[in-house]
Amino acid sequence: MKALNSLTPFLLLGFFLTSCIAQDSMELDFLLGTWKMENKDTYEVWKKEANTFKGQAYKMVNGQKQITETLVIEFRGEDVIYSPTVPDQNDGRAIPFKLNKANKDLLSFENKDHDFPKKIQYKKVSDDKIFVSVLGEGNQGFSYYLMRQ
Repeated sequence: MKALNSLTPFLLLGFFLTSCIAQDSMELDFLLGTWKMENKDTYEVWKKEANTFKGQAYKMVNGQKQITETLVIEFRGEDVIYSPTVPDQNDGRAIPFKLNKANKDLLSFENKDHDFPKKIQYKKVSDDKIFVSVLGEGNQGFSYYLMRQ
């Protein structure tokens, strides 16, 4: 019985962390599926594998799919990390952006040490529409809508 009592704090911590990951994962579920950028032949596709979200951004050029980014959102301890990899940039390495959990109305993945972007934000507008902002210094950048396909 004494061994069980000494394990209780660890069991509770494990339950708490599992609950936090499950909650965070549910908050990201709206990303799942295929999305098309409004007025462009550019897409984002998200799938979920266990507690990891994997995606691709691509554009269609002359009927051919050209991957522009591979995307991963994973849980590292209490952190949620968004890691895009862009071909021919950053020596093929992913750039980590940490979810700023202080923002409750959108997903704001941030890396203040990166040159551009410093923030990648996803805001659910409806079940079929997401507003995406890609921001640099002084919140300057660009934004667009993704429509569910």
